[in-house]
Amino acid sequence: MPADAREPRPAFYALSPGGWRDYWTLLHPPYTVWHLSYVAIGASLAPTLNLRWLGETLLAFFLAMGIGAHALDELNGRPLGTRIADRVLVALAIVGIAGAVALGVHGTIVLSPWIWAFIVTGAFLVPAYNLELLGGAFHSDLWFALAWGGFPALTAFFAQTGRVNAIGIVGAASCVAISASQRVLSTPVRRLRRHVVSVGGTITLRDGTTETLDAAALRAAPERALRLLSLAMPLLASAMVVAAVRRT
Repeated sequence: MPADAREPRPAFYALSPGGWRDYWTLLHPPYTVWHLSYVAIGASLAPTLNLRWLGETLLAFFLAMGIGAHALDELNGRPLGTRIADRVLVALAIVGIAGAVALGVHGTIVLSPWIWAFIVTGAFLVPAYNLELLGGAFHSDLWFALAWGGFPALTAFFAQTGRVNAIGIVGAASCVAISASQRVLSTPVRRLRRHVVSVGGTITLRDGTTETLDAAALRAAPERALRLLSLAMPLLASAMVVAAVRRT
């Protein structure tokens, strides 16, 4: 039997295609805020928190990931089904990545020349992952967790301290694990929403009752977990920032 009476949206936060709604969908708001939370978490692990550098790091990752990476991802196969013109997506990607690089260069002048290592890494990871360059070698669950989980946290920690130490590495590793868990949940949900045409079957319980098995039923639990985590992570990051400010 059909999985849904109508075709499901490509993501739970996606709006109907057209106009400004496409740009909302393109930003992946819950996931963008989630991944920016890793920046705040990494910065909050520093002995003292500089809100200016936290703000610049958040802005850099919003530009590079929230705008640039998502624009390239949509350009590569239209997974969200938006009607944004290719030239606009290219322009968004260029502006987003260039803006992030400019903020990074400012950091190399004011903070440390070692920030160049983070600039080069980030500028490579965004197109390599989202455009599946080099035969998709960097488009995997592992690289997703490293690039969108650990890298933001470690970069933010370095922007605060000017060094990498055990605290920063362990904090980044925790963000890698959380980001990997997001991938475990989101991959089957994306498949059900974007690729599966129909699912049929029933579940028979021990008492003899039956429940219909369809695509909506299969994605309900992991998608609910994703919704809750997309709320929990920014709340946790906010609490850590407040605690760090008070400690400072």
